[in-house]
Amino acid sequence: MTPTIALVDDDKNILTSVSIALQAEGFLTRLYSDPEAALKALIDNPADLAVFDIKMPGMDGLELLRRLREKNHMPVIFLTSKTDELDEALGLAMGADDYIAKPFSQRLLIARIRAILRRSEANRMPESADEPAADPIVRGRLEMDPARHRVKWTGQDVTLTVTEFLILETLAMRPGVVKNRNQLMDAAYQDDVYVDDRTIDSHIKRLRRKFREVDPEFNAIDTLYGAGYRFSEE
Repeated sequence: MTPTIALVDDDKNILTSVSIALQAEGFLTRLYSDPEAALKALIDNPADLAVFDIKMPGMDGLELLRRLREKNHMPVIFLTSKTDELDEALGLAMGADDYIAKPFSQRLLIARIRAILRRSEANRMPESADEPAADPIVRGRLEMDPARHRVKWTGQDVTLTVTEFLILETLAMRPGVVKNRNQLMDAAYQDDVYVDDRTIDSHIKRLRRKFREVDPEFNAIDTLYGAGYRFSEE
């Protein structure tokens, strides 16, 4: 079945351009410039995934997500400005699946949509003896399930975005090995998508913060100044 993506943004130019890009990749799209209308439509008829702008007049994206989560748990990606770190944190805490800062690459957005849809499909599928799942990654107190995009630290769940998961997976696959920013960008983004290398620093900062919420003593991600980052298996 062809996935349907709902786009909610008061900027109609963004709605149009993103919709055209998604349709070219084989997706169906539903467009909403009014968050109130979007809420009613998505409660009555959920899409496979929704993309919300955070800053909208009237009902902003955070309130739209809060009210939507009362009814269903369809995947949601936020579009934010580069200065909206607090809003990003609130959105992820409320159940958003990922966020992308404006101005954004449509190719990156599409890659994130595909990754989240794959994860959602894996979570819905029952275990099958005929189709073995990807091997879990266990590194000391860290447990990662790539097939279901699940992470635990000392047995407690840690909720990560797709980007954060891919960065952590790259580090955890080879404990003690230093990965520079370019290597981590290659893992987290498509090769032809440009992002500032300092974006990786921001993701590492958020990873540490999330793990320290369940373990204040977490220090398994080391910074080697001028070289990169490594995962230290305890």
